[in-house]
Amino acid sequence: MERCPTIGREIVKQVHLAVKLNNGDPVIRSKCVEKTGGGQLDVLPKASRRAAHVEHHHDAERRRCRDETRDVLLDAVFVDRKAGSTESRNRAAAVIDHTDIQANDRRVNADRVVILRDGRLVADSLASAISQDEIVRTMVGRSLADQFQRTRAVRAEVVLEVENLRTPVHPRGVSLTVRSGEVVALAGLIGAGRSELARAIFGDFPRLAGTVTVAGTVVPPGSPRAAIDAGIGLAPEDRKGQALVLIRSVLENTTLPILEELSVAQVIRGGRERAVADRFVKRLRVRTPSLDQDVSKLSGGNQQKVVLARWLATKPKVLILDEPTRGIDVGAKAEIYRLIDELAGEGMGVLLISSELPEVLGLADRILVMQSGRITGELAAETATERAVMGYAMMDDLASTGASA
Repeated sequence: MERCPTIGREIVKQVHLAVKLNNGDPVIRSKCVEKTGGGQLDVLPKASRRAAHVEHHHDAERRRCRDETRDVLLDAVFVDRKAGSTESRNRAAAVIDHTDIQANDRRVNADRVVILRDGRLVADSLASAISQDEIVRTMVGRSLADQFQRTRAVRAEVVLEVENLRTPVHPRGVSLTVRSGEVVALAGLIGAGRSELARAIFGDFPRLAGTVTVAGTVVPPGSPRAAIDAGIGLAPEDRKGQALVLIRSVLENTTLPILEELSVAQVIRGGRERAVADRFVKRLRVRTPSLDQDVSKLSGGNQQKVVLARWLATKPKVLILDEPTRGIDVGAKAEIYRLIDELAGEGMGVLLISSELPEVLGLADRILVMQSGRITGELAAETATERAVMGYAMMDDLASTGASA
């Protein structure tokens, strides 16, 4: 975990390098050149690409550190209990976990499972006497298998086409399509380049080459505003750091990208703004005392619903969802699963990024698997298995292991 600050400092070093290459001028010009051999080399873009590459690894490392911290804390609790000392036997521990119900170790290491729903105690059972499926059914009213619905029909129209998109993280280029009414999942391990691909499509990550087309309209690189106007919405992985304005209200967060449409002579029409926000808050069943509630006061699941409400207000043709159920309870997950199927049924194209294989297999019509910044395999929903997805996600590692054997 101590590597995380080191990677952060490396990003700063790359920025300082760009300044030095510009003869120490604190105002970095758009192009910087350096004498090399018989000509000149454009070095500032190169330094920027290096910084972006380092940032990619920093994001992956940060997620790893967060997961390791959680696991270390849980291990400390369970190892202490198994130690067998008199002190540990006399100590009680309560682990509250509503976001990772499919992790077996929580139930296996616990003595009892207590379930609350809507502020009421609905179950109190020995851990050995209750299954994962029963836990989920008690919490949300349906079983694990019933959470995933696929009532939509994929249409012929291509709403998103990405051709040979190259970034600092995808040097060999990525191509993909999403059709109207289709849910396409990007699967892969942390560091595969899925989030950076989503950001590049949206114009929020450096694009070196390639094209992005939405329903026949070419989207220029480096412009999220152009992507939004073309019909792309992006719910990023880090909703608090990259999506929500935490010091603002549910109302303001919901209508943020459509303020121009709600304004006359640069004055926001308050009544219309509240009507739009109210419609989507009700549709997504956001639990909030009022539209004026600070979004920071909501639960993780309701915060994620506000992010989705914001993009639905823009009437997108393509919705990119990056880890949409991370850090939310199983009830909110079930609602988001239902919403994804509903939106696809209305003709929207959905590009889904998820690290949870049950979500990928349960929601997607097609699965594209990535490793090391490229697509290594494509699977149809009917034939996809966890083993097949992991095989493509670890293709390079398995090939190198076979070569060395």
